[in-house]
Amino acid sequence: MLKEKIAKLINVKSIISILLTIVFCYLSVVGVVAAELFITIFSTVIAFYFGTQMEKKNQTTTE
Repeated sequence: MLKEKIAKLINVKSIISILLTIVFCYLSVVGVVAAELFITIFSTVIAFYFGTQMEKKNQTTTE
């Protein structure tokens, strides 16, 4: 069960979302990116990621 969850986590969208989150957290901490910009970009990425995950889940339950 844990292996399945890890396998699902390791896909292109997940990797991009995680890396983008890490990069923007780092840039925000060192002061390169303003907090307002960080919140906007981070919210967009997370909304997209979870939106696609929810859509994918809905498609598998209707099939």
